[in-house]
Amino acid sequence: MASQLIHFAGLSDRDRRIASPLPKLAAGDRLELHIHHEGGREQKLSIPPSAAAAVEALLAHMLRGERVVVLAEDQELSPTEASAILGISRPLVVLRMDRGDLPFRYVGKHRRALLKDVLALKSRLDTRQAAMDALADDTEDLIQTHGL
Repeated sequence: MASQLIHFAGLSDRDRRIASPLPKLAAGDRLELHIHHEGGREQKLSIPPSAAAAVEALLAHMLRGERVVVLAEDQELSPTEASAILGISRPLVVLRMDRGDLPFRYVGKHRRALLKDVLALKSRLDTRQAAMDALADDTEDLIQTHGL
């Protein structure tokens, strides 16, 4: 699959104020989308139950003011796109690829990594950062409590 430009979407403050959150969906609830076309034509689409949770989560994040992006698990990302997800620079992504921390393949001369591999690396980096933060907190506590 060719890499797609990652587009983050969010709601304006005005849209967040006028939008209402979805009620918590229960088993058996149906989700429908009503489209009112510019010419006055209306269309109704049923959202499959298996996709309802994803729609619910998407709207919840957007209503909290978070920007979201929807990608397929097998989506291939460029190092630049992966850097946006990982929160690190493109050169660091390439370094992670060269070290073997992030599996990738070449498409011509261009590197591509699967989204699921990028997210796995992000999980490892987040876990490592949380451990480092906890260690820093412990060190700060030792300094303040025991004067070390």
